[in-house]
Amino acid sequence: MSALTEAPPAADLPVRKASVRKRLVPYWLLVPGLLWLIVFFALPMVYQASTSVQTGSLEKGFQVTWHFQTYWDAFQEYYPQFVRSLLYAGTATLLCLLLGYPLAYLIAFKAGRWRNLILVLVIAPFFTSFLIRTLAWKTILADGGPVVHTLNSLHVLDVTSWLGWTEGNRVLATPMAVVCGLTYNFLPFMILPLYTSLERIDSRLHEAAGDLYATPATTFRKVTFPLSMPGVVSGTLLTFIPASGDYVNAELLGSTDQKMVGNVIQSQFLRVLDYPTAAALSFILMAIVLVMVTVYIRRAGTEDLV
Repeated sequence: MSALTEAPPAADLPVRKASVRKRLVPYWLLVPGLLWLIVFFALPMVYQASTSVQTGSLEKGFQVTWHFQTYWDAFQEYYPQFVRSLLYAGTATLLCLLLGYPLAYLIAFKAGRWRNLILVLVIAPFFTSFLIRTLAWKTILADGGPVVHTLNSLHVLDVTSWLGWTEGNRVLATPMAVVCGLTYNFLPFMILPLYTSLERIDSRLHEAAGDLYATPATTFRKVTFPLSMPGVVSGTLLTFIPASGDYVNAELLGSTDQKMVGNVIQSQFLRVLDYPTAAALSFILMAIVLVMVTVYIRRAGTEDLV
């Protein structure tokens, strides 16, 4: 009995304390990040949630009255902007995928010693302001410019006008201009996750597919593309989510007919000063995107995001 109840040697106590401190180190490292999320994400979300159920005016003040009717009124009045935002964001995401996948494939498998240079060129737009990059497209798509002239000579504008994406020989202040701006600004967010996912693929799998007499097309369909799905999912999410809430491209490249829900939220906050409606619109957009993202991830069959 005395052996069972004997206290541990004093020399073991510092070792145990050091072991406990070592186990707690990862949790202490999480503290700054958690504080950042609480202060700059969670608390503003709570504040905006309370704002969305308030009534009143800027002159008389706003009070929390749990007026949830604001959500329905906001959605009923601005549902065309929601539909337009999701349509523009979805189109831009698809274009980014079609343009970004071949480039990411080239960088991962064919670039060789030029890989780093091409990667720098991909992220080069980030070296300038988002606003400046968008304003540049006003010059690129200017009426009578070389881009519009080329599209017109190829009769591309005839097709896009029939689809309702352009108006006659004009590209600016049309849906096509807004989608072009979204595609350009968010294309790097598609390319980088795709490249990361493709670069992880073991080249021996391609060799094995060739040994089994698989054609390049079959190898891509059966090996490369399925293994790159984490990058596809990550890239589409990183493109679609910010594009759906964007307002700069529609503001600078579109007209009143191309306003997205982000433009409405910005106007309600800064011009109309209807804070409850603006907050309600923000939460409606967040809920719609969250549902779409959840369904998309489950249908994509992968949660292994890059």
